[in-house]
Amino acid sequence: MDTEAQHTERDPSSDTDPSGPEEGSRSARVPDGSEREEPAGPEEPVADEEPVGPEEPVADDERGPGSSWRRTALVGGACVTFLLLLSHFVIQPFLIPSGSMEPTLQVGDRILVNKLAYRFGNEPARGDVVVFDGTGSFVEEQPRGNPVTGLLHDGAAALGLAEPDETDFVKRVVGTGGDRVVCCDKDGRLTVNGVPVEERYVMLGDRPSSVPFDIVVPPDRLWVMGDHRSQSSDSRDHLGSAGGGMVPVDRVVGRADWIAWPFGRWSTVPGTDAFAAVPAPPAGGHGAGAHG
Repeated sequence: MDTEAQHTERDPSSDTDPSGPEEGSRSARVPDGSEREEPAGPEEPVADEEPVGPEEPVADDERGPGSSWRRTALVGGACVTFLLLLSHFVIQPFLIPSGSMEPTLQVGDRILVNKLAYRFGNEPARGDVVVFDGTGSFVEEQPRGNPVTGLLHDGAAALGLAEPDETDFVKRVVGTGGDRVVCCDKDGRLTVNGVPVEERYVMLGDRPSSVPFDIVVPPDRLWVMGDHRSQSSDSRDHLGSAGGGMVPVDRVVGRADWIAWPFGRWSTVPGTDAFAAVPAPPAGGHGAGAHG
């Protein structure tokens, strides 16, 4: 008995027969030589297709340049608004345009003015370096100019990017309400309430004042002077004006506490103990001979 397995041959024509099995089924030969269809197994995923997952967020650069610009504009606008509010209520930068406060403050310094220093019952003290609005005391009231230009300038000045208004000044407080300030005594020194003041902050080589004066500061007013006395236009220059050179306390913007720029000069504004020995003014006021 022949036990050798018989080889079955596939009909070559079955590959090209248009009436062959439908796609999705497989054919196999059975021992009697006929073909039968077998159910197709699960389809294998196409190699270049990926399963569908959750949609990934689209990056800003894929959304288009407009979205990125809008976000930048919103962040920039929020930062500017914050800085303007900060400078209006808390700390305001000021650019020093002249040398009237040398050597304490130099031309080009950007100082930070503490606007809370006198907000809670405190008042300017002798020796403080203050920024104030000189309208009515140092300069006459001026008509308003172009409101748009003024607004832009005020915004730039509030950020320390432009010179302050022509009505804003920075000086040192020498006398407060009730004080009698005289210059000069027989030794060439300035006196307050009869006590000589050693003004070590004054520019080297300058005299306390080349203009003699003897004044009593009215209540709620300040007598202010620059540290560079020969280059400063201060209370001495306005003795004959309506305000007598006295600055109303409510016109003070704040106290200059820090030098923020340039970085090499970053520091606090130096304080002084020059007035430590000066007594309070007498309760009944000063005697005759003083004027203000």
